[in-house]
Amino acid sequence: MNQTPAGFGPPPEPFEPRSGGTSGAAGPRRGGRPRGRTAVVLAALVGVLLVIGGGAYLAAGGGRGEDGTGGKGAEDAAMPSRSPSVDQGDGKGPGGGPAAYDPNAGIQPGEARVWLRDNQTELAGSGAEQFGPWRVGDVVVKAMNKEVTGYAVADGQEKWKLALQTPLCGVPQAPSATGKLVVGLKESDSTTSQCTQLQQIDLATGTAGWKVPLPQEKAHDASLQLEMAISGDTVAVARSAVMSGVSVTDGRKLFGTSHTNGCSPHAFAGGSRLISLRNCFPPKEPASAARSMVEELDPATGASKWSHTYDAGWNVGRVLSVEPLVVAAYNTGKKTWNTTAFTADGKVRSQADAGFAVSGRCNGWGNSSGYQECYAAVADADTLYIGAGKPGENLGIEETVQVVAVDLNTGKEKWRTAEQPEGRTMWPLAVEDGRVVVYVSPGSGETGSVVSLAPADGSAQPLLRSPAAAAGAEDVFYDHGVRISWAGGRLFLLNGRVVSPEPKVASRSILSFGK
Repeated sequence: MNQTPAGFGPPPEPFEPRSGGTSGAAGPRRGGRPRGRTAVVLAALVGVLLVIGGGAYLAAGGGRGEDGTGGKGAEDAAMPSRSPSVDQGDGKGPGGGPAAYDPNAGIQPGEARVWLRDNQTELAGSGAEQFGPWRVGDVVVKAMNKEVTGYAVADGQEKWKLALQTPLCGVPQAPSATGKLVVGLKESDSTTSQCTQLQQIDLATGTAGWKVPLPQEKAHDASLQLEMAISGDTVAVARSAVMSGVSVTDGRKLFGTSHTNGCSPHAFAGGSRLISLRNCFPPKEPASAARSMVEELDPATGASKWSHTYDAGWNVGRVLSVEPLVVAAYNTGKKTWNTTAFTADGKVRSQADAGFAVSGRCNGWGNSSGYQECYAAVADADTLYIGAGKPGENLGIEETVQVVAVDLNTGKEKWRTAEQPEGRTMWPLAVEDGRVVVYVSPGSGETGSVVSLAPADGSAQPLLRSPAAAAGAEDVFYDHGVRISWAGGRLFLLNGRVVSPEPKVASRSILSFGK
């Protein structure tokens, strides 16, 4: 049943229509004339010129543009260094003097105060990818290149910064329940150096824990990048057709294998369960005949609990939910993609081709890493809620202008919300208190917002709205690379890539608003 639920259109105030707008993966996807409410806000929106992608803007004049302990097995090696706690502001702006851009200029009653931080780290070339954001208590954390940084949740004040010895080359989607993250590190600063080390980090305090060599599972076990996931006390690491399981607590190797029944591991999804993704190669058939397998493993031993192999031509692209388990796969030859819901014991609960389009980050098309990197899908016991839009020329689209609810028992659609104006996206983030929490990105000069949808019909209620002056900065957290977290009533946006700071240039790094 495809229907527009009652109570969703015309859109409530957080969904005000935008004017103009274009989309593109390399530059800003929105444009048009800003909508301000006061002369102060309008002035803050004048003179902004886009100079590069990744959220960097040049502003006319002197201010920035608004758009802008080791356990068993641990090495006795030098640990990363942690800086003392520092204070870099009160969260009311990005710093830089009285002329600096204030995202809260003209804030109105009922609007949520925003804090914003720009990248201040020197980076080579085209910059660096950012990972996170992870909220641990009153700190939100991001990781980038050779550093991990914690900010105060309430105001964005930098609380700590941990310097790593070598660059990151593998980062799980989420830390353990105890706030411990295990990352992969390169052996040197060279771009061609291999991933050889695993490093534990306490995200609550910013302190480094154990550091161990990556277990070697075969004679030529080498990789430039690691696919990692944490489940329970296990961090699972996949690379080059091998996998290892290591204890998050002390760095001990728990299990490892290179090849099982003709199926090679290549990625994991973690959380309440450990899901392995494999490529299976039938004997005496070409590599192109490989089939995708989804398998649940015992996190403590690596033993298989069950497995499911897809038909030839289908490639597992994303794990949309771990509990319940929902997987997206695509078929390039048939130019279609589907969702498969599994029961707790691995039986197929439902499987259906999708009658709508999603971002390539949510079905895996064109994305060969980050198998939990869909930030626009959540599920409750019986329904998947996913950001969607009209099918285009490719299997992945740039903007998701509505939310579609899919019945996990049948694979059929239950309802769709009304479409947002072009340039505004809807990203389901969580199911809380029986309602679906959705981030709605700003249009040109408009505010971003967080709304909640009724799971029965998608009818909307506003939760949060950011100030008008913050719209430009929020607008450069581009859909194709942004990482989002909703935790404790706050929204956190992290740009996928940042570049080195330059005079009068702001490379937006992290933005937050909420309670």
